[in-house]
Amino acid sequence: MSSDVTPLTPPIPVPDVPGEDAGAHGLPDRSELSLRDKLIVDASAWADIGLRTAVASMVAAAMVPSVLTTAVGRDQSRRERERLAFYAELAAERDPARSFPAPTALPRISSRRANPLAERVARGVVENVAFHSSFEAVNPAMRDSWNGLALNNTARFQHWRHEDGPRPTLCVIHGFMGSAYLFNGLFFALPWFYRSGYDVVLYTLPFHGRRAEKYSPFSGYGIFSHGMSGFAEAMAQAVHDFRSVVDYLEFTGVDRIALTGLSLGGYTSALLAAVEPRLQAVIPNVPVVSVDAEIRDWFPANMVLQAGQLLGRVDHGDFTSATAYHSPLNYPPLVAKDRRLIITGLGDRLAPPEQSEMLWHHWDRCALHWFPGNHILHVSQPTYLRRMTAFLRGYMF
Repeated sequence: MSSDVTPLTPPIPVPDVPGEDAGAHGLPDRSELSLRDKLIVDASAWADIGLRTAVASMVAAAMVPSVLTTAVGRDQSRRERERLAFYAELAAERDPARSFPAPTALPRISSRRANPLAERVARGVVENVAFHSSFEAVNPAMRDSWNGLALNNTARFQHWRHEDGPRPTLCVIHGFMGSAYLFNGLFFALPWFYRSGYDVVLYTLPFHGRRAEKYSPFSGYGIFSHGMSGFAEAMAQAVHDFRSVVDYLEFTGVDRIALTGLSLGGYTSALLAAVEPRLQAVIPNVPVVSVDAEIRDWFPANMVLQAGQLLGRVDHGDFTSATAYHSPLNYPPLVAKDRRLIITGLGDRLAPPEQSEMLWHHWDRCALHWFPGNHILHVSQPTYLRRMTAFLRGYMF
């Protein structure tokens, strides 16, 4: 790796307030923090509550059409209950190979050079890549409707590659509504990783960016607008299409792939760690890992969901069993313990640190790093960039 660059000053300036790795008992209690860290955590948490309410309002808006349809249509309500029962049965088997079938054919990709700004940021070759998703809805009852989602069924990623490649590749999965390549490139300090020798892949989740269906009011709207059965299929497609990306990278000669993701991308990354055996390392960043536990605090989305369950006569236990289908907590990880690193913010209220601790326990108390910031303001990001760099170096180079 190159030694003439440093991650200490990421492109998006943030305060450098050191975080730490968790101890044997997990994340620190508030009483164990310094006064400075307490003040930062408290201020970050208050700020995050406002952001959480805004994001939850967007989620609620996306959920309303499916809730109303289920509420007024007896047949639709019955179909949704049957679909949720299908995912609950799959989840009960705890078999990732059955829950998330692997792609059976190499994707036929098309690529074009990205705009000059992207190449200026990366200081290298940047291509926007697309391919037809070979995903078929896991639930047969969803296949006809899913096949009609033309824009969503074109999978996309941006590829920062060296001309003397292939190189070890760091893959990044964005959060809900946050699919812009430029933002993610800067937020994750990817120019630094690129200049350190990595190729970089910025993967687009279903229904985001150019995968959003026509008339979608915002990027990511389709994730929640097809009901909870639609969310299950969206997660299944996210896993499937990413594995197609891995197939493509492997075909081009890449033999070392690491994965990180933020928020919903952290959820997807943690799930992929239980499904995709070719990952050298995985680093979920401020991840959600239990939708059922998380959405309880997401006002007003929690109220819309509760109304939908009541009007659609969906038992909460059945809902919980169905959401386990795509939870990383439902499957054992395939990535070795010493190649798992979780990053969390103590002031995060969108994906609170309790979510990361749940994953930490499930992952046999692997490496867990905390910073005293929230979901977006990653106070001490330079510290965890150093931590990521040291963590990845032995596996990737």
